[in-house]
Amino acid sequence: MQGELDQLALISAGDAAAFGRWASSVESSLRGTLRPFAARCDTEVVMQEALLRVWQVAPRFVHDGRPNALLRFAVITARNVAFTELRKVAATPTDGDALQRALEAQGEVAPGTPDPHLRTAIGRCREKLPKQPAMALGARLDTPDDDHALAASVRMSLNTFLQNVTRARRFLADCLKKAGIDLDLELAP
Repeated sequence: MQGELDQLALISAGDAAAFGRWASSVESSLRGTLRPFAARCDTEVVMQEALLRVWQVAPRFVHDGRPNALLRFAVITARNVAFTELRKVAATPTDGDALQRALEAQGEVAPGTPDPHLRTAIGRCREKLPKQPAMALGARLDTPDDDHALAASVRMSLNTFLQNVTRARRFLADCLKKAGIDLDLELAP
């Protein structure tokens, strides 16, 4: 028990190495405690969250005089985190065949239609491009050739062509941002 108290004193003082040694020694017990939750939530996330909470509370933790006090606290914490995760997810495991039947019953999902306002804004911004970047971007968008052939088609060196494409993309992004279009949101899957 004195070893446990010494270890707790080191952990409470913020000794990360002592906490790491303790966590390694109790890991299998904690994982065993979480086994009943494994089918319904991500127990690895629960384990990490529980250990983080134990680390944060350790400076205020008061030993109750019984063996494995910090482990018992960690087990209770891990179970509470698991219950919280279950309430968040509120999902039930589904048989793989039933899931496949449900997907087949939905049929083909049509891709989303393009936003006409976005197309209009892109068109307006392309019209505002300076001549060289507009030529480079137009060549890149209009033909599937490699960059060497595209650069030659607009009478630019490869490096100049690539710089102009980069300038055009940057200009378009800035123009769309000024028009109130969030590209990160538009390009999100």
